[in-house]
Amino acid sequence: MALLKVKFNQKKRVKLAQGLWLMNWFSVFAGIIVFSMGLFLKIELRKRSEVMDNSESHFVPNSLILMGILSCAFNGFAGKICYDSLDPAKFAKWKPLLKPYLALCFFFNILLFFVALICFLMRGSLESTLAQGLKNSMKFYRDTDTPGRCFMKKTIDMLQIEFKCCGNNGFKDWFEIQWISNRYLDFSSKEVKDRIKSNVDGRYLVDGVPFSCCNPSSPRPCIQYQVTNNSAHYSYDYQTEELNLWRRGCREALLHYYSSMMSSMGAIVLLVWLFEMVVMVGLRLLHTSLESIANPEDPECESEGWILENSLKDTLKSALENLKKIGKFNQVQADGEGAEGEEGGKTPAIATVS
Repeated sequence: MALLKVKFNQKKRVKLAQGLWLMNWFSVFAGIIVFSMGLFLKIELRKRSEVMDNSESHFVPNSLILMGILSCAFNGFAGKICYDSLDPAKFAKWKPLLKPYLALCFFFNILLFFVALICFLMRGSLESTLAQGLKNSMKFYRDTDTPGRCFMKKTIDMLQIEFKCCGNNGFKDWFEIQWISNRYLDFSSKEVKDRIKSNVDGRYLVDGVPFSCCNPSSPRPCIQYQVTNNSAHYSYDYQTEELNLWRRGCREALLHYYSSMMSSMGAIVLLVWLFEMVVMVGLRLLHTSLESIANPEDPECESEGWILENSLKDTLKSALENLKKIGKFNQVQADGEGAEGEEGGKTPAIATVS
């Protein structure tokens, strides 16, 4: 028994073809949106590639760009088929291509659904990429005189100002690295010497943060040095002074920014996928309703359309049997080639009479 069998007359077939033509062009527009989202995400990732680990992948934006291009191509082609289906003479040239085209559409929709899921599931990978990338970038903050790294100070400062964050996980991350260049340290000063000698690595560590960590909403001047020394500042307690420095780490801020962006994109891609599925089902009904016309010379006659010619169970069973036949055929062919090779390898014995 056919799955979702529907009866059609000439009027219904024309309405279905016209509706699908319109829906396909809406799908082309949706493909342009998916392509634009991928391009936007790729640009956003590249803008902050300096604070991301080298293993950072552009798989999601590249996939969105590819799906957008394929959507435009497939739906533009389907729109042409639906338009020509109104004319039996024009539709005849598309008939042999419809089954392979529908099979391609089916695999395309599987890929589109997979890309939508990836948009929701990339948070873990993105988190590790940002954590490692920010950690490495902060180490290069002081290298303003080093070629290839001189821009890192500006990048980190602009990042902390834009996203209202400080450090990797928080402002205390700056206490663990030397973020002040040796060029601006007075090595004749006893304080500098003592600080450098006080740690094994010989680094100048301070309980201070760059100016970009300062919160402009603070009612008092920003305290960015001796942050944890309450006695160094009047009426100050760093544990309760929430407005002085940004409390949120940049990893969390960037992760929230990109995660919310990709989740929104994933939701849009899911909607596009649902729309594409409806278009594919409609195109299948149009295809079968036109193929099942009893008298092609009488376009007014009734016909039947369906999604699957047999039930879902029978279709899956038939597909499995076909796969088994193909497997057996390949095995027999391989055995035949092996036997021929063995016969070719044998050298005939030549008898000589003396």
